[in-house]
Amino acid sequence: MRIAEISTPDFRQLHRETESHTHHPLLSEIELLIKQSESISKDQPLPQSLPSSLRQSLTRLSQLAPLPGNSFNLTVWKLSFRLWNACVDLSNAAALRSSSSSAESIANLRHVAADMLFLAGDVTGVPSPTIKSSLFYYKTGLVWHGLEKFDLASDCFERATEILSKIDIGRVADAGERKLFLDLNLARSRTAWEVSDRNLAVTLLNRGKKMLFGSPDHYKSLSNQFLAFGKSALSREDDDCSLNDALRLMNESLELCEKGMGTAKTREDTMEFTSMRIKTLRFISAVHLQKGEFESVIKCVKVLRNGGNGSSDGADQHASLPVLAMKAWLGLGKYSEAEKELRGMVGNKDIPETVWVSAVEAYFEVVGTAGAETAKGVFLGLLGRCHVSAKAARRVAHRVLGESRGGDSGSRIRANVVAQLVSDERVIALFAGEDVTKERKALHSVLWNSASAHFGAKDFETSAEMFEKSMLYIPHDIENRVFRAKGFRVLCLCYLGLSQLDRAHEYIEEAEKLEPNIHCSFLKFKIYLQRKEHSSAIGQIDAMLSCLDFSPHYLSLAAHEAISCQALPVAVASLSKFLSFYTSGKTMPTTEVVVFRTLVTILTQDAGSETEALDFMLQAQSRASKLGTECFFGSGETGKRELKWFALTSWNLGSRCGDAKKYELCGEFCRLASEFYSCLDTVESGENTVMILRSLVLSVTAIIALEKQNKSTLTETQVKLAAELLVRAGKIMSSLLSDGKDCIMEPELIFMYTLTAYDIHGRLNNSALQLLVVKTFAGSKSCNYNYLLQLGIFASQNPRSNPDVSTFALNECLSALIASPSPDYPTIALIIRKLIGLSSVQKGNTEDGEAIQKMYKQAYRIMVGLKEGEYPTDEGKWLATTAWNRAALPVRLGQFENAKKWLSIGLEIAEKVSGMDTYKACMEDFLAGFQAKVSSAADDRI
Repeated sequence: MRIAEISTPDFRQLHRETESHTHHPLLSEIELLIKQSESISKDQPLPQSLPSSLRQSLTRLSQLAPLPGNSFNLTVWKLSFRLWNACVDLSNAAALRSSSSSAESIANLRHVAADMLFLAGDVTGVPSPTIKSSLFYYKTGLVWHGLEKFDLASDCFERATEILSKIDIGRVADAGERKLFLDLNLARSRTAWEVSDRNLAVTLLNRGKKMLFGSPDHYKSLSNQFLAFGKSALSREDDDCSLNDALRLMNESLELCEKGMGTAKTREDTMEFTSMRIKTLRFISAVHLQKGEFESVIKCVKVLRNGGNGSSDGADQHASLPVLAMKAWLGLGKYSEAEKELRGMVGNKDIPETVWVSAVEAYFEVVGTAGAETAKGVFLGLLGRCHVSAKAARRVAHRVLGESRGGDSGSRIRANVVAQLVSDERVIALFAGEDVTKERKALHSVLWNSASAHFGAKDFETSAEMFEKSMLYIPHDIENRVFRAKGFRVLCLCYLGLSQLDRAHEYIEEAEKLEPNIHCSFLKFKIYLQRKEHSSAIGQIDAMLSCLDFSPHYLSLAAHEAISCQALPVAVASLSKFLSFYTSGKTMPTTEVVVFRTLVTILTQDAGSETEALDFMLQAQSRASKLGTECFFGSGETGKRELKWFALTSWNLGSRCGDAKKYELCGEFCRLASEFYSCLDTVESGENTVMILRSLVLSVTAIIALEKQNKSTLTETQVKLAAELLVRAGKIMSSLLSDGKDCIMEPELIFMYTLTAYDIHGRLNNSALQLLVVKTFAGSKSCNYNYLLQLGIFASQNPRSNPDVSTFALNECLSALIASPSPDYPTIALIIRKLIGLSSVQKGNTEDGEAIQKMYKQAYRIMVGLKEGEYPTDEGKWLATTAWNRAALPVRLGQFENAKKWLSIGLEIAEKVSGMDTYKACMEDFLAGFQAKVSSAADDRI
């Protein structure tokens, strides 16, 4: 039937007139639906359409209000109860209890039942129909509250409140009905609290004070609700508003407890009120503690301990009281009182483990390092009186250690206290067994992390102690041998830091027994280094290579360690082994050129290691030739820098060896420098040409110097090598001279090239090239008379003299000196003597005498006009006497004219030389006599 049809006035009038007709179609429909709900078995799900169908039927039924008559209302009443009972059965079904959707459907059915009862209204013959109707709504509201449907719960409670508001509460005599008034008010208050309507919730609780009726149970219920709200407020964010609310609510609860004591009629009620009062006071103490009102906390604790009446009867011994008191004393700064409370907990066997552990943590958090000994003493005291769990021991150790990073005195003190604590046999016993494996690992981690922090702060002594204590919590079984080995290794590191090398060696030996690996081998290597046992350290490098988990990276680390210990031979040995891995094609942690550079750098620190340095430099040059310059040295600017370093280092080592007269090494280094600079010159387009030339020239110079040093003759191979180097140098020099770049070459460099080239060409019997080299040099801008003089003298010396070259050089030098604005007459004199000597040796005293006479006459002309002593006197005397003496042979041979010339030259020169007056008079007399004799002889022949 449609709603429009059942709501017509005619239809309703028909039902008013037939009050005795209780089998109305709507009632039949509702009854049919209720029967359906009653017939649902435990394993059968509740149809989702059933609540909505009943709600629709009830809506149509409500259109008939007011209902036709008492019998009709009674039928509705009975149907309501049948539906409610069906809901109870459905709720008790185990299959439906686990489904939230089914629970909501059943709650909807309950709500329909309550609405049906409300619709039926007062029924004649039913006692307290209003109370029963409100009770249905109250219980339905409780169900909705449990399902957290607070809006529906609130609707039910408000409907129940409206129903009860029609009753004069003062006339209600039944205790159960009175209880309903209070319970409904409390339920409505709880729902308001859940939806954060705090003011309404507290207002409803205050209304509840009018519904106590002097009943102890009522006082208990209301007091408990105030306390529950206070605890809820306390658990919220710690702000002043929440704490004040909590304190106000708890004070209300306490006041109700105290008033309720006056209504108690039995001993049980009195004891219950006392218990509630004590509990409330404890929570009030907690609120005061959170608010920082420490004096109030102490007062509350004293009241609780005195039982509220100044005597010990009924005194509270709850486990939280010592904690509250201790924290309050700490807040007041009275640490001695706090310590008394903490130590007093040791004798209280009723205090749970979690409570005293929390107390120890709180005490230590405030007192800090100063409380470490107290915390240890309390814990060990507890060990002596009761069973303590491993978890508690771990928590205390962790709290005492804290989150310190180590290094400060406080951290050391705390670590020392914990070390004493965890090394106690009773504490160790707590962690024995498989059931505490988790806690044992946790404590080991706590100790290990503390040790690591101190190690990072370089507090090796404390770190070693903590690592040793952590070893107490690693079982001696096969599964944990790796952890024990790790512990021994870190202990080795600690004692290395303390320079206790023997003890470090003991620990690493133990670690190697448990887990032989590269870490152990490397640490032994470090120990040998610090002991300065270099041969053992080098031997340990081979042991490292034999480890299964070896990687070349450890050789690099070993080299760094050796360098830091100034053990250069060990570093060289390590890096030499490191180099051998590059030829295998393995991926290496660093480039090969860096290893070579490091090796050479190490070796150059020792003045006697040039030979080894040369060997590695040659290897580097060979690898660069094999792999390619860019591949070996690197590309771009990095490659340039590496190449420059090798070139410059070769040059510097060559120069150093040359200064130390190690000419063989000097030559090799300089030759290598020329190779490296040649590679660099290719990259940088001619910027290093002069350095190539310098290296080549110095290399040849070193080869020649080595011959003189060894007092032996160069081999044919050495001569050919020198010649090849000079050919390269000559091409570079010719190129620079032709380009007009001779200004960028030092004059000394060109001279050295000329000198060495002359020497080597002489060994190859190539005198033409000797003369060409000297002439080329003489025509360069870098030439000066001093270089020519040295060349002239060098060319005149045996065993590979070249008179032509010497004469040319000396003549060029003489010409340059004479043309000088300030001639160097001593040098001129020396050159003239050399030229005269060369001519005499080359052509003899009889051959080409005119050329020699010209030299004497040139010397005479130079001397003319000079001040006395300006031309070296000794040289002048030498010229005068040698010229005079040269007349002896012509005289014996009867070559009087020639002899007369020499005598005249000698006399002329003697006249220009001071100190020859006596010789000059004799010469004049001899010459006059010689001329007379010659004239007489001529007359006789006529």
